[in-house]
Amino acid sequence: MKNRGKSMALIAAGIVIGAAVGGPVTQAAESIAAQRSAQKIYVDGQQVQMEAYNINGSNYVKLRDVGKAVGFNVSWDAGTKSVVVESDKPYTDDSAAQPAPAIPMSATVTLPTDGSKYTPKVGDRIPCDDGTVYEVKDVTRFENNVFAPNFDPELPKPTCDWSQYPTLELPRVDVRHISDAAGDDLFVRNLYETRRMLYTIYNALGSEPAAWKDGKLLTKIALTIPAEDEPYTKYFWPWKETELTKHVHAFPSFQFKIEAWDYYHNGIFEETRYYVDLI
Repeated sequence: MKNRGKSMALIAAGIVIGAAVGGPVTQAAESIAAQRSAQKIYVDGQQVQMEAYNINGSNYVKLRDVGKAVGFNVSWDAGTKSVVVESDKPYTDDSAAQPAPAIPMSATVTLPTDGSKYTPKVGDRIPCDDGTVYEVKDVTRFENNVFAPNFDPELPKPTCDWSQYPTLELPRVDVRHISDAAGDDLFVRNLYETRRMLYTIYNALGSEPAAWKDGKLLTKIALTIPAEDEPYTKYFWPWKETELTKHVHAFPSFQFKIEAWDYYHNGIFEETRYYVDLI
């Protein structure tokens, strides 16, 4: 493939180019867990902003983004359902030729505080903790990602006696707005998905004898992660019940601090991130 005179140095532990034109990740397997990569990407010695995800130790970027950065055209042929790469043509953004979708009238939303589910829609206006209002412009990336068909929207049901666990109060609904040179980001605490994490831990503890001593639970659970613990906190995406379950069985007497956050970038609903801190 011709690179039109440009050399692209991807400073990472191996950047793998995803074949999908529109989605962030192009393959799914039962063992895959993805998180946004922090690796820097350079083109001709200049750092460029490019969305990348780390999956099983490899970094994935979108082929369309590479074409835009390096200078070759990438398009989708609906007739043959295939990706077309034209190394002899400059990159063109064919999204501009598509008619803009109708956007419903914006409405300020009230986020549920009782742990019930909120599903964002295009046009929703979310009040932020800093006094601003953040408008949702696109939810297709989240709805159409390759992991969506494997996601169970229902919360876990008890597989053991949950009454043996202490009652935990749900935290407040934080809405954190961060706007800088990197973009306009929003993090919304997702209490519904926090409950998913909690119930998954409950079920795992029920089958973990090392979590108990003299009939008392050794494991402690918190539904918030303090700022001082953030450097040691890990997150995963998409949701994996096995991710939390394996931690419970590996560290049954630890304290689990968990959170779930919806992440938006430039008005686009990107993903729900699941954070875990163990001490």
